[in-house]
Amino acid sequence: MQNDKLSHISFISRLLLGFLFIYHGLVPKILWLSAVEVDLVSLSGFSIPASIASPLAGIGEIILGCLIIFLKKSNLPVYIAAVTLCLLLLFVGLSSPKYLVGAFNPVTTNILGLGFCYFILFASEHEKS
Repeated sequence: MQNDKLSHISFISRLLLGFLFIYHGLVPKILWLSAVEVDLVSLSGFSIPASIASPLAGIGEIILGCLIIFLKKSNLPVYIAAVTLCLLLLFVGLSSPKYLVGAFNPVTTNILGLGFCYFILFASEHEKS
């Protein structure tokens, strides 16, 4: 019974974390390039225009989201997601803290994503025992 509950928590958390990456890769980076994305790419110091860098990053996020959802036996995509969420939050905080106070900002999004990472890893560890 306990393993069924943990499996359910892990499954739902993987779906939600995967959705987070797929949505944020697709909508503001590929379908409708957001002004925030353009600004953050320019702040990154790379000489690649946002019209190229953002869709490439979006493809990476979509792939990561799919790996999180479909590679149920592997925690590697979850660890990659956790590191990515931490690094992106740190980058935004250092390069453009004004984005940390708006609605639906990286603080709320990334912290919730890290919570899903925790649930997945917790469930995975306790399902083994």
